[in-house]
Amino acid sequence: MASDLKELSRSLDAAALLELLSARPRILALGEPTHGEDALLAVRNRLFRQLVEREGFRTIALESDCLRAPAVDAYVTTGEGTLDQVMEDGFSHDWGAYAGNRDLVRWMRTHNEHRPPGEHVRFAGFDGPLEITAASSPRPALLDLHALLAAHVDPGLLPCTAETLDRLLGDDGRWTDPDAMMDPGRSVGRSADACELRLLADDLAALIDAQAPRLTAAMPPDAWDRARLNARTATGLLRYHHAMADPSPVRMTRLCALRDLMMAQNLLALAERGPVLVAAHNSHLQRPKSSMTMWQGRVEWWSAGALVDAALGPGYAVVATAVGTLRHRGVDAPPPETVEGLLYGLIEDAGLVDVERLTATLGDPPPRVSPWFGYAPLAPAHLTALDGLVYVKDVVQGT
Repeated sequence: MASDLKELSRSLDAAALLELLSARPRILALGEPTHGEDALLAVRNRLFRQLVEREGFRTIALESDCLRAPAVDAYVTTGEGTLDQVMEDGFSHDWGAYAGNRDLVRWMRTHNEHRPPGEHVRFAGFDGPLEITAASSPRPALLDLHALLAAHVDPGLLPCTAETLDRLLGDDGRWTDPDAMMDPGRSVGRSADACELRLLADDLAALIDAQAPRLTAAMPPDAWDRARLNARTATGLLRYHHAMADPSPVRMTRLCALRDLMMAQNLLALAERGPVLVAAHNSHLQRPKSSMTMWQGRVEWWSAGALVDAALGPGYAVVATAVGTLRHRGVDAPPPETVEGLLYGLIEDAGLVDVERLTATLGDPPPRVSPWFGYAPLAPAHLTALDGLVYVKDVVQGT
């Protein structure tokens, strides 16, 4: 078995990764088992740079707020703003504070600076405007969508005025109340105003499709993309807020599913303009159902990756990342009988693993158990649903 295992590891580079795939994907996703580790972000950055420079990928999408990300895209494509500003304002979930993300944005700007627009690499966020403890107000998406439509279509076709939207939206604080995540009774999502807004948002989104010939002729491509993004986000956020007000036992299942649905819709839209590189947690990118144990018990839902795979088939490829140790998090060397343990004795630093050969070699390894809640070990049953596996032996703090 040891000699068989030695044949599984490849060099960690773009060419070796693409050789593992049965077809060239429209969306190539790289997952991570935990967030915020610069050693993992450095591996991601190295692979993504190679895939952009050598293989023609032109969009990098991260698990960050889709409405804040255009500030980063403007910086990397035109130099608008400063690096400090976009790292502060262009990311959600505090992702802008990580050195690895800063390095990625700095490199993207350098890459684009002396190239024509057609050769630029673009930046996008594909998450909804959703924090762990709260969801954003739909105000920015709704009002921007209304303004874009009002500038290009007959006013009589609009289902309402901007003033009506502003009145129904009310104070943004009632939408962003963090207590609503734990208490559905605190959510505004099923109020009369919210229900009316859902209908109006749906009408505005439908108007984009109904007026597509006129709008695509009148709008620059980026403005058209922004209008569609606002439509997806406004309807998705209102749907999410409606689910937050649900007192039933399936409430958290719905919320997890709706978040990943928003992610999937954003990724599919990005893929329309060319091949996309995606980075997020493994659980958002996997093909099998995702699961989590929460205060309401175990919840299961289809991830963004599963939804994109259903839409694109071989046009979607996913490579997970597994690690040996995160000693600064209390995660020591893995048990030798686990997948991570087997690879720990095989790979010296970091490598790319052929999962087809790995699964043919393994018996029935037990899953690893994490002593730290922030790290999700690899599920052995998910190996057959991966196109490749990146393995980092030791994740060292600050590297």
